[in-house]
Amino acid sequence: MRNDILTVASELAEITRLVAADDFGATTERFVKRIVRTIPGCDDALITVRSDSGVETAQSSRDLGFDPLAPGPIVEAVTFREPRRLSDTVTDQRWPSFGTQLVNAGYRSCLCLPLSTNGDDSAVLTLLSQSADQFGESAYDVVLLLTLHAGVVFDNATLYHDNLELVHQLRTALRTRSLVGRAQGLLMRHFGYDSQEAFAALRRVSQNTNAKLRDLADELVSAHEKDDFETAVKRYVPED
Repeated sequence: MRNDILTVASELAEITRLVAADDFGATTERFVKRIVRTIPGCDDALITVRSDSGVETAQSSRDLGFDPLAPGPIVEAVTFREPRRLSDTVTDQRWPSFGTQLVNAGYRSCLCLPLSTNGDDSAVLTLLSQSADQFGESAYDVVLLLTLHAGVVFDNATLYHDNLELVHQLRTALRTRSLVGRAQGLLMRHFGYDSQEAFAALRRVSQNTNAKLRDLADELVSAHEKDDFETAVKRYVPED
């Protein structure tokens, strides 16, 4: 176990380095694979998350052959943020349907530990073994150490993902502003509008047709580039 702990320590040092090229999927995939390689007797691992949109499997080491979201220890752990352990799927009947799925998939024991994360979302790391009574107290302590660091990975990856979303939204906003500005210019030249009148016309048509302002502006600009602006204007912005 001493060598295992030293291995874990070296793995942790690398796991928590989230590089700019990584995204959430790559980071969690790397983590679960290292878990399987590091923890003695661990044959597979998965990460489950719970958010406002529901419970879902964020990552697994492979196709597990059962439904992790079926009522059982994984869903309970991620819902109540409490650890769950199923020592032997044959003798432990607390979750009979879930246990049967595990047996059919070739697993005899599992350990579910909540990850230490910030915010309202919760996450759970689950270890699976093909042997019964695999995750005893010593393994539990090592895995608990891992989950504390896994929480850092989870938060960092989520933060990175959120930052990517923010960049995407900013780019979309800039593109929208550019399109609307070009559409305004076209209407100003066609109708003799000033800037405010052109924008008011776009907004009015957007509301009347239930079309997004960005989409309307995009269509007008595209029509202009195809030398079909007159037709688009008559369809969307009829002259008074």
